[in-house]
Amino acid sequence: MRIHTGMTIATHLETRQLGNSDLHLTRIGFGAWAIGGGNWEFAWGPQDDQESIQTIERAIESGLNWIDTAAVYGLGHSEEVVAQAVKRVSKKPYIFTKCSMRWDAERKIYRSLKASSLQEELDNSLRRLQVEAIDLYQIHWPNPEGEIEEGWETLARFKKQGKVRYIGVSNFNVEQIKRVQKIAPVTSLQPPYSLLNRTVETEILPFCQKNNIGVINYSPMVSGLLTGKMTRERIASLPADDWRKRSPNFNEPRLTRNLQLVELLREIGNRHGVEPGVVAIAWTLRHPAITAAIVGARRPDQIAGVLPAASFNLSQEEAEQIEAFLKSDIQA
Repeated sequence: MRIHTGMTIATHLETRQLGNSDLHLTRIGFGAWAIGGGNWEFAWGPQDDQESIQTIERAIESGLNWIDTAAVYGLGHSEEVVAQAVKRVSKKPYIFTKCSMRWDAERKIYRSLKASSLQEELDNSLRRLQVEAIDLYQIHWPNPEGEIEEGWETLARFKKQGKVRYIGVSNFNVEQIKRVQKIAPVTSLQPPYSLLNRTVETEILPFCQKNNIGVINYSPMVSGLLTGKMTRERIASLPADDWRKRSPNFNEPRLTRNLQLVELLREIGNRHGVEPGVVAIAWTLRHPAITAAIVGARRPDQIAGVLPAASFNLSQEEAEQIEAFLKSDIQA
């Protein structure tokens, strides 16, 4: 089945239901962190807005049906760019955003889950995104921890008011999810999950499965490291305000091993005509608790490279090959 969306013909992609919601998500969605641009604490360096808009358009026209952003990405700028792009597509995607990270006049980030602060954030996000309601509103971090309950009560109220359709959490552990579950159901969790970060496998993913909490994992390609495009030279030349320069995965002693993993992903991908990043994403989607993965892109041509991840499956043998490499890493 093929669906006509605007100028391009998009293949109808498989979807999965997100937790207790009526949202059915394509297996990958567009992550809007990097398109927030530069000049803030967790920036990816400068970004051309027109290129961002074209990239989102390409993603939606290719069949992806959801976008994940956050108020703090680019200090409000990512949400504004998403709104401009969504205006230009005929088939409207679901829009997810996040709250709890604020910034002051000096662009310094602070955190609040106070009801009054969240009300300001919601109003600002609705204005920037130019929507009547947000499809999924998430607490970005369980921070300050003493305000988690107040924050979740406030999000539950927004849902009752119809300002948000569903509410979820990001970066919460099991104990924190249990605390908020007593107040209102949790539709989804957004954790980091990748070949290089498997922390959630032990306790968090099984808990979500058992409790019908949808999971949309972020950084499945480890912020570009597993795409197959990242080299030592490219890392060395990243802009000064690109947060990845400070990341342990992009520096020794881990970098050599991580680049060896990329070569294994490339070898597997070559058998199927897909890029290493597609193999990395598909590996995370194999886990039965994962509903869908967030995949960032900054240029329209990158969409074609990651799109196969929406339908690509690893064989058992290939998954075992990757597992053997990761186990050898632990013993090394």
